[in-house]
Amino acid sequence: MTGALAVGAFILSLVQPGTLGPWWIDASLVALAYAWVLLQPGGTERDDALPALAVLLSSLGLALVARLEPALARKQQDWLLVSLALVIVLGPAFTHFRRMAAYKYVWVFASLVLFMLLLVFGESINGARLWIRFGSIHYEPVELIKLFIVLFLAAYLAETADVIATARRVWTANARYLGPLLLGWAASMAILVVQHDLGMATLLLVTFATILYVATRRFDIVLAGLALFALTALWAIHHFAYVASRIAVWLHPFAYPYARGYQSSQGYFALAAGGLFGTGYRLGHPQFIPDVATDYVFAAIAEEFGWIGAAAVLTLFFAIVRRILVIGVEQPDLYAKLLAVGLAATFGFQVLIIAGGVIGLFPLTGITLPFLSYGGSSLVANFLLVSLAWAMSAKQAGRASSA
Repeated sequence: MTGALAVGAFILSLVQPGTLGPWWIDASLVALAYAWVLLQPGGTERDDALPALAVLLSSLGLALVARLEPALARKQQDWLLVSLALVIVLGPAFTHFRRMAAYKYVWVFASLVLFMLLLVFGESINGARLWIRFGSIHYEPVELIKLFIVLFLAAYLAETADVIATARRVWTANARYLGPLLLGWAASMAILVVQHDLGMATLLLVTFATILYVATRRFDIVLAGLALFALTALWAIHHFAYVASRIAVWLHPFAYPYARGYQSSQGYFALAAGGLFGTGYRLGHPQFIPDVATDYVFAAIAEEFGWIGAAAVLTLFFAIVRRILVIGVEQPDLYAKLLAVGLAATFGFQVLIIAGGVIGLFPLTGITLPFLSYGGSSLVANFLLVSLAWAMSAKQAGRASSA
């Protein structure tokens, strides 16, 4: 953690003076980061690389937000304080993560409550109904919903995986086992149809499909779910202008250079301008990209730090995913294994979807790049994800993994 904080401090020292808050906020961030690691239960060892990577990436994210949208930098700094405080407060509960399996339907109920609150009080921004406003604060409930769905699926499939794996043709006889799995698929459909959010719907579905396949090896069920999602997405493209516009811009980004294609075309120009080594920090022009601090942080990284810098950032993300998967492999029970797979899939696919969207592999979505994009709800959710995985890595002192 000391090394990560040192690198983070160096990164933040490059930020333009006056952009961030007073010195005592930085001191508080350092103290909370140390407390997060030092307050782990005695007699155990954990994979401390996970919190270190989270702190390093969030420091880089804060510097990027300060560079791209200075007016948002202090808000991001405040959210980082909240995130670190939350993982410290919830750390003891995460230590007993296996007890969470007993509350699998609580996670479903909590997801439904959040979703209903979004339907009633949610605000539409740029065509997507994703945010709930509390005064001057916007929060995306779906950031918590994605974690709740993982907790539910891991617990449910740990109990029913054997039955579902052997239910070849007798679907009706096993409806009571397969039925609850529709909740994961239905959550994706609801987010796509009600919120018009293709990106988060895709993230939930691929996470659901990954956990289901790992638990049951039932490729037919996974394929059926993907096919139904594809049909629903096709329907959404023809009925929702917001979704159709995203697809059109993806297919023909330069056909609307001064209208809906302006953002993506500017993003491609930024990628091209960066080249291999980049223009240098604060020497590029990523601010020409609309909503660059939320949607196109990866393009800003590629422009000012080059493809080498972008690859280095992706390597840090890959390190987090790999370490969570290693933690899962080392778990003795199916529930913990599936929980680790779900957390790794949620985090990894989120990076893949947004980075792939920026470089044109997929339609661009409103998903944030973990720890780097501006967004308090995303920052909180990803710190909770890493904190839970870190708690799962605990071993008796002297038996820590070398991974």
